Amino acid sequence: MSQSTHEIQLLSINAAEPQPLQVGNRHTRTGHFKQPLQGIVAIEETGIDGDFIADLKHHGGPDQALYLYSQEDIDWWKQQLQRDISPGFFGENLTVSHWWPTLRIGDRLQAGELLLEITAPRIPCSTLAARVGDKLFPKAFVKAERCGAYARVLQPGTLQAGQTFTVLKADVIYPTINEVYRYCHSKGHNLDFVQRVLHSPVAEKMRVEMEERKARAELATGQLPGI
Repeated sequence: MSQSTHEIQLLSINAAEPQPLQVGNRHTRTGHFKQPLQGIVAIEETGIDGDFIADLKHHGGPDQALYLYSQEDIDWWKQQLQRDISPGFFGENLTVSHWWPTLRIGDRLQAGELLLEITAPRIPCSTLAARVGDKLFPKAFVKAERCGAYARVLQPGTLQAGQTFTVLKADVIYPTINEVYRYCHSKGHNLDFVQRVLHSPVAEKMRVEMEERKARAELATGQLPGI
């Protein structure tokens, strides 16, 4: 890893207890209503102890232990939605001041002993739509390409709001978070790109999806019969 001079500030650490939420026609419990935590917070390999995750199929796990979102993106959404948005609104565990110029899979963040690694973009779902109160919001979220990023915890440690993260850029130029996000919502096939993603330290849930996309891409670009 090569150390960057770029630093970002941690504005808020957020976690949730289970809350009821109506998603379409069903009633469920969600961990989307995250609230800021005070003081020093322990960050384990599984994330923040006690942070409720309802949908373990798509969220959570060691490769998606923490979800990060930036205040710059929150401010942008404030203008778009014409509403006040507090830290944790998008379900993020860590609200950071801003992103560095090019956010890539494999980039790392260090604060004291804690070391994080960026692993995947966040894909919008019906729970996010219900949280915002607009069933069409996931489409706007996709179009905006302000998806935030998941991270794994390479080395546990502690955090407190106001701390600074040092950005450690990966030596290999892995795909950017937005490139992966854009590809996930495309209908085309790009075998070279999928292989780049699979060679990166991408989150396991995203890896499974990319393996499926790879199979479809190989099928689409296979040799024609008789040639």
